[in-house]
Amino acid sequence: MPSTLLAFLGACTLVAASPGPSTVLIIKESLRSRRSGFLTVLGNETGVFVWGVVAAFGLTALLAASEVAYDVMRVVGAVVLVWFGVQALRQARRMKKDGDGTDTAGGRETGGRSGRASYRAGLLLNLANPKAAVFALSFLPQFVPEGAPHLPAMVGLAALWAVYEVGYYGLYVWFVGRMKAVLSRAGVRRRLEQVSGGVLLLLGVRMALES
Repeated sequence: MPSTLLAFLGACTLVAASPGPSTVLIIKESLRSRRSGFLTVLGNETGVFVWGVVAAFGLTALLAASEVAYDVMRVVGAVVLVWFGVQALRQARRMKKDGDGTDTAGGRETGGRSGRASYRAGLLLNLANPKAAVFALSFLPQFVPEGAPHLPAMVGLAALWAVYEVGYYGLYVWFVGRMKAVLSRAGVRRRLEQVSGGVLLLLGVRMALES
C-alpha cells in the first residue's frame, strides 16, 4: 500500500506539472490576489474530485464511449476557454485605460471580483473539460490496490488527488504572491493578462477543432 500511494502521488505530480488551462487560470487569478488564486485552486480541485467520483461510478465510461456526448462536452469546453480568454484580453484593455485595479499595499482586489467568482471559474473550467473526465477514468483505476473494494478506493484516491493538487497549485499561488511587487506593476500585469488570455483563447480554438 505505501508503495502504491507513493507511485500515485508521483503520478499526480506529473499530471499537475503538465501545463494546461487550469494552470493558466490559476496563475491569472493569483495575479489579482492570493485569495482569488487559492479559491480558483479550490474550485479546480472540486472539479477533479467530482470527475473522480463520476469515474468511480463508471459514468465517465459513457462519455468516453459516446462520440456525440464527448463532442458536446468538447464544444462546451472550447466555448468556456474562449470566454475566459476573451475576458482576460478585455481586462488587459481596461487596465491600459484605467490602471491595473489592484491594491498592492493591502493585497486586496479593487476590481469588484468576488471570491465566489474565482471559485466558480476554477470549477467551471475543470468540469467543462471532457479530457479531465476521460483521464480520471483511465488514471484512477490503475492505482486501486488488488483486492480492495473498487468504489471506496476510487473515491478515496480522487479525494487524495484533489487534496494533493491543492497543495501543489498552492505553491503557484504563493510564488505569484511573493512576486507581487513586480507582477503588480501596471505594464507587467497587463502583459501577463494578454498572454494568459491569448493562451486560453488558443487552447479553446484547439479544443474546438479537435476531432
